Amino acid sequence: MPLIMTKPSEPSGRDKASFGFRTVDAVEKEGLVRDVFDSVASQYDLMNDLMSGGVHRIWKSVLVDRIDPQPEQTLLDMAGGTGDVAHAFLRRADERERLNADRPTHSAEAVICDINHEMLRAGRSRDTAEGYEDRLIRVTGNGECIPLPDQSVDTYTISFGIRNVTNIPAALREARRVLKFGGRFACLEFSHPVTEGFQRLYDTYSFNVIPWLGEQVTGDRDSYQYLVESIRQFPLQDAFAQMISEAGFSKVRYENLTGGIAAIHLGWRL
Repeated sequence: MPLIMTKPSEPSGRDKASFGFRTVDAVEKEGLVRDVFDSVASQYDLMNDLMSGGVHRIWKSVLVDRIDPQPEQTLLDMAGGTGDVAHAFLRRADERERLNADRPTHSAEAVICDINHEMLRAGRSRDTAEGYEDRLIRVTGNGECIPLPDQSVDTYTISFGIRNVTNIPAALREARRVLKFGGRFACLEFSHPVTEGFQRLYDTYSFNVIPWLGEQVTGDRDSYQYLVESIRQFPLQDAFAQMISEAGFSKVRYENLTGGIAAIHLGWRL
């Protein structure tokens, strides 16, 4: 399906927001985040592999395991960028459809929504190569003002994107709004190592190696410095779980990955 552009979202209404270790006017943050990902879009997937040693692929596979894609479901992958999670969702749902070929179903569909047009553009060739262009829509939009109707999707995922949102509680409420009753919320995000020693090692690696890699591969050190700082600013696992509950989700839980470097938070719209 063609790339869909929507009108810019309205400001979140908050006066200030964090942009890494900086405090900026809330209305400026979306533009600053967009600039970061404009700069790195063409090398985004490569940098993810280099920074994590490919482990991010395992984390995303675990995420897809937890949401258990099925035929006839519709996924919204918020901040979905180049589309690796959405594609994995469709592949997994298609596997289920083939296993149940005796039952008539319609195939799963997906919507990728991202504020960054360049990230969406970078993934379009993948849609065509895998034959998903008729079942996957790419929409430019903000997680605080999703351009979808109420109760329109079965599953909402966001991977490494929630920390870039200006008003996280508003984004969580929007996630619940677009989910159908019984729908699943799943967030994969960089988080906080569970031991002090591991945190120190991770800090040493991330503050020294990741910006350097960004400079070598993309010519943009500042964007990856922001990445590292934004991870440190993100709430601890229990605090984020509480935020999800306060947004109205039920049965909220989380699962640490690789000692807490990343975590998956899950909830239901009930």
